[in-house]
Amino acid sequence: MRHRLLPALAALATAATLTLSGCASGTGAGAAQADAPPNPDGTPRTLRIGYQAIPNGDLIVKDLRWLEQALPHTRITWSRFESGGDVNTAMVAGSIDIGLAGSSPVTRGLSAPLNIRYKVPWIFDVIGENEALVARTATTVGALKGRKIATSFSSTAHYSLLAALGEAGLTEGDVTLVDLEPPDIQAAWTRGDIDAAYTWTPVLGELRKTGKTLVTSEQLAAKGKVTADLAVVRTAFADKYPKALSAWLTQQDRAVRLVRSDRNAAAAAVGRQLNLPPAEAARQIDQLVLLDARQQAGPDYLGTPGAPGRLAADLHNAARFLHGQKKIPSVPDLSVFQQGLATKELHDAFPG
Repeated sequence: MRHRLLPALAALATAATLTLSGCASGTGAGAAQADAPPNPDGTPRTLRIGYQAIPNGDLIVKDLRWLEQALPHTRITWSRFESGGDVNTAMVAGSIDIGLAGSSPVTRGLSAPLNIRYKVPWIFDVIGENEALVARTATTVGALKGRKIATSFSSTAHYSLLAALGEAGLTEGDVTLVDLEPPDIQAAWTRGDIDAAYTWTPVLGELRKTGKTLVTSEQLAAKGKVTADLAVVRTAFADKYPKALSAWLTQQDRAVRLVRSDRNAAAAAVGRQLNLPPAEAARQIDQLVLLDARQQAGPDYLGTPGAPGRLAADLHNAARFLHGQKKIPSVPDLSVFQQGLATKELHDAFPG
């Protein structure tokens, strides 16, 4: 079986070059830079981050340049991606060191045939009302039978859309699914090319102006279909540069605390990154559940080195669902997802 997987992985790695040149805005360094000797203080010469336009703490860290201040001898590059599938592609190619991907893409990344060598050190947010299914005229999910629905394939939105269809008694074959990234979803909606879309903010906010929200990811989570935006770090990077990863984790925790202590400053930073008024940025931040380091180490989330948290079970459940939808060939053992949680790295950064 292994030799059959190699062509697929090679194709994915080749596609990463196109992804970085076509979808990323930034100056991502090449793989050769990632293998360069470390700085005298043990930090990497370059840290390559793949981010998405999601109103969480990552944008605050980027906007306020906290990571650049925490790692003054490291060149930080920020490359924007439109979906977790693209982040997986870049990870396979070794083009980024840390990235943001939804729980569904991470489930696929940790499963065969990808088996990406990365792990989850941080939960950016638990997805709530900021991802939803919006329809142009339909008033129920069941009424979408025979209609054209757009989403970003392999994303948390795709996973939630399939779950919503199933809840309404529909199958994937009952609708026409269109694979589009969020900016293209907005354009297709404006042209009238699609009847509905499952996507996330800020594009979701534009669709809601003229459409009706049928179901949100928050509502699906209450039924057991939990989704989240997760950080993934290359295992080789985490092993080689623990100091840099600890610094990165510290700044992410700092961003969550800023949201809680100075909402106006946090909203201003997110608004600058998304080109939104602070009030709208604040509204979108409020649609997410943000967790500080202490909460992340709790049993409901990442857990501890000796007791992996429930996030592993959530990913395992997502794998069962994706296998049932024929999106992955088999369901990995729960231990695969438990080992995919960077609990030691989180504990090392926040030993208290």
